[in-house]
Amino acid sequence: MKFLFINGVNLNMTGRREKGVYGSQSLEDINREIAARFKDDECTFFQSNIEGEICTALHNAKADGIILNAGAFTHYSYAIRDAIAAIDIPVVEVHMSNVHAREEFRHKSVLSEVCRGVVIGFGKNSYILAAESFKL
Repeated sequence: MKFLFINGVNLNMTGRREKGVYGSQSLEDINREIAARFKDDECTFFQSNIEGEICTALHNAKADGIILNAGAFTHYSYAIRDAIAAIDIPVVEVHMSNVHAREEFRHKSVLSEVCRGVVIGFGKNSYILAAESFKL
């Protein structure tokens, strides 16, 4: 399978910010671990703090499945929501933390209803569970 893992705003700071929430591994370390786990698949990784770049990555995706952690964009980006709705590739929304155990503004996702599913609260393993869901 071809997977595209998209990480949004502030996820480039993973391992350096809020370690109690996101852990101490860098996003690059997590990506290497994912690629090793899915060594028989093609894994592509993309990160941007820019909403429009994420939309463009979704529009141009050549994958069987997309795993998307949009970060804070999850809660208000109708542009990313519309980009997901515009493509035929299934998208699984991912969050490393349990957003429902955090601040109330994090409880609402504008992306969920156009995604195939949502995986939250399992740290870096949220990405792995989301990718595994495409193989069920």
